[in-house]
Amino acid sequence: MVPGGIPDIIISRLPFYLRALARMAGDGQCITSSKELGERLGISSAQIRKDLSHFGEFGKQGTGYEVEYLLDQLQQILRVNREWEVALVGAGDLGHALAHYQGFRHRGFQISLIFDTDPAKIGQALGGLEILDEAFMVPTLKQRDLRLAMLAVPAGAAQSAADKLVEAGVKGILNYAPTSLSVPEGVRVQHIDPVVNLQRMTYYL
Repeated sequence: MVPGGIPDIIISRLPFYLRALARMAGDGQCITSSKELGERLGISSAQIRKDLSHFGEFGKQGTGYEVEYLLDQLQQILRVNREWEVALVGAGDLGHALAHYQGFRHRGFQISLIFDTDPAKIGQALGGLEILDEAFMVPTLKQRDLRLAMLAVPAGAAQSAADKLVEAGVKGILNYAPTSLSVPEGVRVQHIDPVVNLQRMTYYL
């Protein structure tokens, strides 16, 4: 469960609703329905209605949902109606890709600090930012009061980096390292492992 007693599986679907609605709004569409959303996302209309009902009433039976209104409400629920600063730990190949990815900024996130332990990288520019020494990560993050971070480091370095992030007050970690992390209660970790997802797909091939 997440705060408010909403199952995490429901929260995990909201960003997909948000993305579909943003595309509709971009196309100038004003009204949609749970049926149309379901067809776009491969989710039943009943599931979409049930998910949204946890947060209030957003549409009327027979008339559907106002796209802009529902989009705004979901942005508020997910707290992406503001820009979140994010720290990136790791300036290797994956870190470079993340630093140059433009999709974060358009969805409420901005990489504002980059850290690494490699002396050859520290002080270099990446994505318009200077790569900082991870040794100074804790005081730097505390000063900026950052709550979100992405870990793009080798598996062997991930737990140590995560410990520093927790010490600095980070509450959400997106972990690209192929390993599990041990964090205290109140800190949320989301694991992103392409190999695990590929292995899940090959089961169905």
